[in-house]
Amino acid sequence: MSLEIAFIGYGEVGQLFSRQLAPKPGVRVTVYDILFDDPGKGADLRQRAADAGVHAAGSIAEACRAANIVISAVTADSAIRAAEQAAPCLQPQQTYVDLNSVSPATKLKVAEQVLPKGAGFVEFAVMAPVGGVGIEVPILAGGQTAQDVSARLNDLGMKITPVSTEIGTASSTKLCRSIVIKGMEALMVDFSLASEKAGVMPAVLASLTASYPGMDWENLAKVMMSRVRQHGIRRAAEMREASRMIDELGLDGSLASAIADRHESFAKAGKPD
Repeated sequence: MSLEIAFIGYGEVGQLFSRQLAPKPGVRVTVYDILFDDPGKGADLRQRAADAGVHAAGSIAEACRAANIVISAVTADSAIRAAEQAAPCLQPQQTYVDLNSVSPATKLKVAEQVLPKGAGFVEFAVMAPVGGVGIEVPILAGGQTAQDVSARLNDLGMKITPVSTEIGTASSTKLCRSIVIKGMEALMVDFSLASEKAGVMPAVLASLTASYPGMDWENLAKVMMSRVRQHGIRRAAEMREASRMIDELGLDGSLASAIADRHESFAKAGKPD
């Protein structure tokens, strides 16, 4: 099988997926990131791509030109902009995959950029952290060509499950899950900071363990706080998408917005100026 894959976005997912896919027989991977042109970060990112055996393109147009499958792996708030920039370069034989953690409405806006060009559009929803498992992370897929795209990528070792020919089912499932996971992470941040400052952390942990003896609360808090510190900015953007989804369903998205604010503020507080 010969397959050309392009990644728009060379962050955590783009780097991990491209590094694992590039050695597969018959696969060629090209990547593009807006930071490739950044004077401070571009050289390092391009070198990482070279070390991983993937081609670092100089533009979105170059990345998309020969690709069979174009995968957008940017931040949630950049998903539409990435599609707008990629759309003029797409051809009918290509498929554009949006892997970003965005609302069904945002996925549809991305599709509106892609489909008029004759290219296919598929939504992906990553259902677990990618670190450690990489391309084997569970992914849900939706769209008219989701079955075909999933089969082609599953042949390379990915774990994609098509769930609908419609856009929105996969992303709704993802964001509803994120409300729980990111909400727990925000709770762990506030509980840990407050109980530590009040000097009652051991007593609170003992009480939680008595109520839910199957959970290691102390370790869970440490792990979740670490995740928020490292990924809080990106996850805040995801939770704002969740808030929009909830509002669009006629419900109250204020809790998801508050979760987003907490992720963002804690992540910013932990970063050097």
